[in-house]
Amino acid sequence: MDVPLDLTSYVRVLKMASTPAWDEFSQVAKIAGAGILLIGVLGFLIATFMFHLVPPYEAGSIIGLAAPLGV
Repeated sequence: MDVPLDLTSYVRVLKMASTPAWDEFSQVAKIAGAGILLIGVLGFLIATFMFHLVPPYEAGSIIGLAAPLGV
């Protein structure tokens, strides 16, 4: 492994890199925020289904926490 050669390639990449414009940064931030929000809503809906719509003993058996009653 030739360390000086690796360092020159890293320096070349850093020289080509630039700070994004505010519009580009804003668009990326909005898309990332929408993705995080979507995952959060999906997790909330799954948790709501598991803990409110499915009886507790069945929810536990589905995720492996407890055996259903009567078994």
